[in-house]
Formats: sequence, C-alpha cells, structure tokens
Amino acid sequence: MSAPLAATAWPDVPQGALVLVPLGSTEQHGPHLPLSTDTVIARAVAERAAGLLPGRVLVAPAMPYGASGEHADFPGTVSVGHDVLRVVLVETVRSLASWARRIAFVNGHGGNAETLRTAVVALRHEGHDVGWTGCEVPGGDAHAGVTETSLLLYLWPERVAMERAGPGDLRPLSAIMQQLRAAGVRAVSPTGVLGDPSRASAVQGRSLLGELVVETAGRIGAWDVDDTGRLVR
Repeated sequence: MSAPLAATAWPDVPQGALVLVPLGSTEQHGPHLPLSTDTVIARAVAERAAGLLPGRVLVAPAMPYGASGEHADFPGTVSVGHDVLRVVLVETVRSLASWARRIAFVNGHGGNAETLRTAVVALRHEGHDVGWTGCEVPGGDAHAGVTETSLLLYLWPERVAMERAGPGDLRPLSAIMQQLRAAGVRAVSPTGVLGDPSRASAVQGRSLLGELVVETAGRIGAWDVDDTGRLVR
C-alpha cells in the first residue's frame, strides 16, 4: 500500500516503511515547458511506482531545487548547487532513517546525478539503506525535446505551449557535453532545447511514463545497489 507522506498523520506513519523521495529541479525547459518539468516527472514516476511495490510505501514531497548551474543564463532557473544539494540529501536521509527502513531517491534531473552519487555513497558508508534511480528514457533526447514534452503533454497538458515548441540542438549529448560544462546550455542552444519537441504527443507521453514507472518499480523492488549508490537491474 502506498500513500503520500505529506498527507499522512504521524500516528499512521508505519515504522520500517520504504520512502521514495522525488528529486527534481526548477530550471528552463525551452520556451514551451514549465520550469518544474523535472519535478513533475519525478513526482509522477515515484507516485505510480509506489503503487506497484509491495508493503508500506510512502512518497515524500518532491524536492523542487537541484544543481542546475548549466541553465543559469535563462530567467526563472533556481539552482542550489552541488554543495548545498549534497547537504540537503544527506540530512534528509539521516532524518528519514530515524523511522524509515529504506529510502530511494527518484531523480528527474540529470544534473543532480553527480551529487546523488557522492551523497548516497557516503550515506551507505554510514550504514543507511539508501539508493537512487533516474528517470532516463533509453534513446530519448537530452532536454526539453520530444521525450520531456511528450511526458508533460500527458501529465500537465495545460502548461505546455506547443505553439512555441521548435527544434533546438539535435546533436547527441556526448557531442556537446564539453561545451555544455564549459559555457552552459545557452551557448549550445539559444532556446534551451536539446532535441525536437515538435514531434511530441500525449500518446507517446503515456507510453513513456508507463515504461519509466515499471523500470523504476523494478529497480527499487530488486534493491541491487551498485558502487555509485544507484539501483540497477
């Protein structure tokens, strides 16, 4: 049975529960998607995956800020940076561990991965049963393209401005990563889009979300943690 932690009264919080913590960002997602795109996706995946897992599962409120420095040139972006994010992740787990059996971060923003690795490894060395998993779609484009736009068209269509959706930089992430790290997303794509959102649809979004949910539930259910703290299958 799954439930939202924030809507639960303390006497109803089960000892030894599994807690899923969605981790997102507040950053630009092109001219057509809301700044909360990563958070919306992470929350949706965590909530639906929780329903597929056995036992008592609680879904914590989503963390809306992450390490988004590469998007700092776009108005609206809020980045707390890697150092602050690491402290927040560590202290969140230390607090949850006083009553929760196990904690899994469900990450919707790739820029958080570096911090998740260092924080979760350190926490596991402290003896906490914690892991993390991402919301990556195999073969999906990098940022605000067809993948994320399709997901938002399914999850929150009223906040998607498809009339403003257009192709950005279409090169694979590996080809632009060095420039992204050195100069940020705007140096590569003036609109902030990496991919082609014009091909997105709610039908694709529903299918992609289903795949993400099944994969996430499978990783959490198997609980096989690699040496970076990541849950694998």
